[in-house]
Amino acid sequence: MFDFSKERIISMLLSLPAILFALSVHELAHGWTANKLGDHTARNFGRLSLNPLRHIDLFGFIALLVVGFGWAKPVPVNSRYFKKPKRDMALTALAGPAANLLSAFIFGFFYVFVGKMCINYFNANYLTITEETIQLWSALLNIVYAFVIINISLAIFNLIPIPPLDGSRLLDSFLPGKLFAAYHKYEQYISLALMAILIFTDVISNLLGYATSFVESIILYIPQKVFNI
Repeated sequence: MFDFSKERIISMLLSLPAILFALSVHELAHGWTANKLGDHTARNFGRLSLNPLRHIDLFGFIALLVVGFGWAKPVPVNSRYFKKPKRDMALTALAGPAANLLSAFIFGFFYVFVGKMCINYFNANYLTITEETIQLWSALLNIVYAFVIINISLAIFNLIPIPPLDGSRLLDSFLPGKLFAAYHKYEQYISLALMAILIFTDVISNLLGYATSFVESIILYIPQKVFNI
């Protein structure tokens, strides 16, 4: 059952800036990489932009907002313009998740830094601190944390080998001829089966949740060591 409690709705609203940013930087990275490798299709379609309106897929946006895993409107890529199609397609596919993970790492430093500031401020002003101050710091931390976790979840989800997710493009780049043909012959059925498992069971969502938590712990470990927390 979906949780639409007051707390959950507030959490979704606080996540909106992070969702719009994560989707935009993900698709921009795809388009920028393809453009550098010789395919200017994304540039010609105006997709080399951080404007979220150019990248949002309605259902993917809602899914990311409600369940924490979603997708954007795929950037058009034409592998015929690549010098080494398989290699360059793999690099283009990896660019989106890589950009999200880099963003999560940067915001992870900011999240830990703000948390450290909170601790120092509260320790120094514990007699004069107000409820409003606590709520303000809490809201700020939640917003920054959303940038961390949503970028991670978007990166991991997009590595699933379901068209049009990035994982399918990566798989295309490494499959030998016979397996490539067999995969594309049955990819519609494979995609439907995986989507059904994702929607109607907790198997894939639980695995994605574990993977997200694991990556989050790694990303936050370094700034915690840097700021001695």
